Amino acid sequence: MTNENVLAAGNVETADEGWWESVLAEEHRYSGLIGRGFNAKPEARKEAERVSAPDEKTVDWHLIKDLYMKDRIVELTVTGHNRGGLLVEGGGLSGFVPFSHLIELAGRDDLQRGQNLEAFVGRALRLKVIECVPEDGRVVFSERAAQSEPGKRAELFHSLHSGQCARGTVTNVTDFGVFVDLGGVEGLIHISELSWGRVSHPSQYVKLGGTIDVQVLDLAPERCRVALSLKRLLPNPWEIAAAEFPIGSIHAATVTSVLSYGVFARLDQFGVEGLVHASEIEREDGLALKDLLAEGQPVQVRVLHLDPPHHRLGFSMRLN
Repeated sequence: MTNENVLAAGNVETADEGWWESVLAEEHRYSGLIGRGFNAKPEARKEAERVSAPDEKTVDWHLIKDLYMKDRIVELTVTGHNRGGLLVEGGGLSGFVPFSHLIELAGRDDLQRGQNLEAFVGRALRLKVIECVPEDGRVVFSERAAQSEPGKRAELFHSLHSGQCARGTVTNVTDFGVFVDLGGVEGLIHISELSWGRVSHPSQYVKLGGTIDVQVLDLAPERCRVALSLKRLLPNPWEIAAAEFPIGSIHAATVTSVLSYGVFARLDQFGVEGLVHASEIEREDGLALKDLLAEGQPVQVRVLHLDPPHHRLGFSMRLN
């Protein structure tokens, strides 16, 4: 079962382990501290190795777990960085702060990442432990989580439940999804949970700092993760596809992407997208699609193929 499966009425699907893996794919991709251009003070390099491959004699897991369970705020010093975030240490603690959990850098362009992170080296940050996995040797801190008072996380996790509607503030927009602050706990809307249609980038649907309503999909208090959805607040158009946009029906649509082999178009009334293959678009010989159609252009399409279980649509712009 995957997060693409359709929910039965009133029944919230539990996100599977694969979903959680994809949730922080970007951060996991960049968070390796060894052999990936890690930039740190010489004395911090050994610390990086310790964080990446700790042993019970050098890492006080009891203290780390206590900080996590009690939701306490600590002050640590930034000793280095890599593309994924910052290495921090102090008071016998050390760990990693992902880029997306730094208050100042939320929403910044990836191209500026190295320069922005370098400026943090030597600074002291107020942080909370948001992930503690001794078996993997991973300790993850968050500056954004430390904005809420100690104990707030436990209170919120106790009050949240799957299927609940909540309101929060968009704190970061990444390629893989949207982080939303629910008042002391951050949740993530994975890109696949933003819309029932195809999503080119999350920035199409939310704005940094905006307030949005979401539905809670799943909770993992032990790792401080909350899976959220935006699309599940709306009726699932694929459940009514056969009746509302059957094969042969004609609809108003908007071009969302122009490619060499065809264009994607979104049905204005239902918000789902389908592909119009190049062979189904009338044009003069030799005329490129990009010279005929543009993103945002209104068009009329006829439904050629319909596969609701797999969320697939095929259109034609030949209406006769």
